[in-house]
Amino acid sequence: MFARGRRAVLVAAVVAASLAGSGAPTSGDGATGSFAPAQRLTPPPQRATFAFTGDILTHRPVNHAAQQSDGSYDYAPMFARIAPLLSWADVAVCHLEQPIAPPGSPVIVGPIIHSSAPSMATALRGAGYRRCSTASNHSLDRGVAGIDATVTALVGAGVGQSGMARSPSEAIAEVMDVNGIAVAHLSYSYHLGGSLPAAESWRANRIDPDAIVGAARDARARGAEVVVVSMHWGASASIAPTASQRSVAQAITAAGEIDLIVGHHAHVVQPIEQVNGTWVVWGLGNMISNMPFSFWPASTQDGMVATVAITKHHDAAVEIGRPVVYPTWYDKDNGYVVRPTSDARDLSLPLSVRNALVASEVRTRAVVGAFVAAG
Repeated sequence: MFARGRRAVLVAAVVAASLAGSGAPTSGDGATGSFAPAQRLTPPPQRATFAFTGDILTHRPVNHAAQQSDGSYDYAPMFARIAPLLSWADVAVCHLEQPIAPPGSPVIVGPIIHSSAPSMATALRGAGYRRCSTASNHSLDRGVAGIDATVTALVGAGVGQSGMARSPSEAIAEVMDVNGIAVAHLSYSYHLGGSLPAAESWRANRIDPDAIVGAARDARARGAEVVVVSMHWGASASIAPTASQRSVAQAITAAGEIDLIVGHHAHVVQPIEQVNGTWVVWGLGNMISNMPFSFWPASTQDGMVATVAITKHHDAAVEIGRPVVYPTWYDKDNGYVVRPTSDARDLSLPLSVRNALVASEVRTRAVVGAFVAAG
C-alpha cells in the first residue's frame, strides 16, 4: 500500500511540473487553468460489401463430374477460379437451387429431380460463400427431409441461409451484424416444386408481396437497418423481366421496407434497374448447371457476381451503392469450372475456352454493360 501511494505522489508531482513548464493556461494566481474542450471528430462511415451469384443447379452430369472413385462428391474445384472474387466481399451469397440429398439416400436420382451431396455445403464455404438463398421451384425435390438436410448441411459448414427452415423459429429472418451494419436477408420463390404439409407452410417461402413486406417490417422491428430480398422468379431463358416480376417488385418496394432485390431462375442474365428507388438485379444468370441443352440457349452458361456496397454514415443513414458486375462463364467441358470472363486473357487456356469467355462477356455486356466493373 505504501509503495503504491508513494508512486501516485511522484506521478502527480511529475505531471504538475510538466504542466507548469508547458505553457498551459494559468489563472492570475499562477494555478493551472482549464483546457479548451477537445474537437469532436466525425467517425468514418461503416461499410459492408455483398456479392451475389445466380443459380447453382446440379443436374446429373454436374454431379457425375463431382463424383469421386470412392463414391464421394467434390464440388470445390468448380469454384476454385471464382473463389478469390467471392472472398473479397464481406458476405458472398449464393443461390442453391436444389436441396441436399437426405442422409442415406442417393444423390443422383431422376432427370427432373435434383439434389447435391452434403459436401456441396463445404465447397460453398471454401469458395468464400457465407450465405445462400434456398427458396426455389426445386425446394421440395427431395421432400421435407431434403429441406432438413439442406439447412443442416449449410449450418454445419458455417453457411447461413434463408428460404428453408427446420422449425418455425428458424423461418424468422436472422439479423446479421456485418461490419456494424444490421442486415436481414430474405428468400422467396414463385413455386416450391411440390406441396408442403398444411401445418408446415413455414418450411419454405413462396412469393407473396404482403408476406414479404411483413417479414421486412418484422426484421426492422428486430433491429435490421438493411433488408435484402432474393427472388426466384421470371420466365426460363427470358432476358426481359416478366410482367409478374415487375408487379411483385413494384408491390414490395412501394412500402419502403426493402433496400435491395436480387433475382434468379431465368437461367440467363437479366437487366439491372431501379424500382421505387430500390436497386433490382432482375436475374443473375447461372453459376453452375448443365445448360445449355435441348431448347436452352448458349447464354445459360453466362452468369455474374453482382457486388453491392452498403454504407452507414455517422448519422445512421444507410446508402445502397450502385451494383458492380463481374461476368462469369462455366466451362462444361472441363469439370464445370466457373471462370470470370477476364480469364480470356489467360494464354495458358485453350483458344476455344478463351473464345467462349469473350463471347460470354459480349452477351452479358449487352444486357448489363453499364454495370460491368471497369477493367
